[in-house]
Amino acid sequence: MSTAYTTTSPGAFPALVLNADYQPLSYYPLSLWSWQDAVKAVFLDRVNIVSEYDHRVHSPSFEMKLPSVVSLKTYVRPALYPAFTRFNVFLRDRFSCQYCGSRSDLTFDHLIPRSRGGQTRWDNVVTACAPCNLKKGGKMPQEAGMMPAQPPYRPTVHQLHKNGRLFPPNYLHDSWLDYLYWDTELEP
Repeated sequence: MSTAYTTTSPGAFPALVLNADYQPLSYYPLSLWSWQDAVKAVFLDRVNIVSEYDHRVHSPSFEMKLPSVVSLKTYVRPALYPAFTRFNVFLRDRFSCQYCGSRSDLTFDHLIPRSRGGQTRWDNVVTACAPCNLKKGGKMPQEAGMMPAQPPYRPTVHQLHKNGRLFPPNYLHDSWLDYLYWDTELEP
C-alpha cells in the first residue's frame, strides 16, 4: 500500500492500544502507537479497529479512516512485576519525595547507603528530592532522623498502573475516554 503521508505527521493521530480484554496495555506511559504502526497492524490482521478519527489516508486504490483505538486480537499477558528503573521508582512513590513530599528536583535515595553495603533494589530505594538526599547523605534513616513516608517495596505492574492513573496525560482524545479509568478525584 502506497499511502499518501503528505499532510499527516508521524506524531499526529496516535492510536490507543488495548489488550484483547479492552484494557490499556499501559497507563503510564499510555499505550499509544503512531498512526502508521496502527495501520500496519490492521493490514497484518493483528488488531481490531475499535474507534476511528475523521481523518483519512489513501493510496491510488484504497482509502481508510485512521484508527483512534485498536484492540489486540491476541491477549498479551502482562508481566507481574515491572523492571527496576528510576522512572518506576518515581511512579511507585507517586513522584513525591518520601521525606518531605516535594515534587521537584527528584532523585532516588538508598535507605541503607551504598557506602554501607546497601543495594540498588526495590526494597532499599525511595524517591527523594535533591535537598533531602544531600541532607541524609551516607547516614542511615534513623541517624539522619529521616524516615520515608512509606517503606519501599517491590510493586506489581498493577500497582504501577494504578498510580499511573493518578497522572493523566495532557492530551486524551475523546474516543479513548471509554477505555481509560483515571482516578481524577484523588490527589497525586
